[in-house]
Amino acid sequence: MLVGVIAGAHGVRGEVRIRSFTADPADVAAYGPVSDESGARRFAVRIRSAVRGQVIARLDGVADRNAAESLKGLRLYVPRDTLPRLGKDEWYLADLIGLRAEDTAGKPLGRVKAVHNFGAGDVLEIEGAGGATQFLSFTRRAVPEVDIAGGRIVIEPPVEVEAKGEAANEADDASGRRT
Repeated sequence: MLVGVIAGAHGVRGEVRIRSFTADPADVAAYGPVSDESGARRFAVRIRSAVRGQVIARLDGVADRNAAESLKGLRLYVPRDTLPRLGKDEWYLADLIGLRAEDTAGKPLGRVKAVHNFGAGDVLEIEGAGGATQFLSFTRRAVPEVDIAGGRIVIEPPVEVEAKGEAANEADDASGRRT
């Protein structure tokens, strides 16, 4: 399971900055050694501090800045069975990827391609037939049902708001209508 990514080197002694995908950023080191996606490279992680939403850590076998810089972009994984057990109505975001997306009437909308977080909350990327993608805030209102066992999520599409250009707003103002 993906728990973080190395964002870059920190200092000259081989420390790295890790962007953690765990609820508590320091937990990137709580589940034992991390590995690359193939499992060929493994690192014990020792957290040193936190800076601007990232953790600063030492990785076994990384002794200098050059070695740390060479790891930039490396995704860090742990075996799924080392993660905490989930309660009812809980899931890992990675479990959403690949699920069918349907509207409340059961009409297929596509599949969950990815889950992003740009800083304001989780966003689902839904890929429809033909490859077109849509982005949807992952909130209980927009996604009232997550059915991992059934392989689907139910989406309540938000009401879209049409943005008008300035010329249209000025015309509405002149006619006395409010926009």
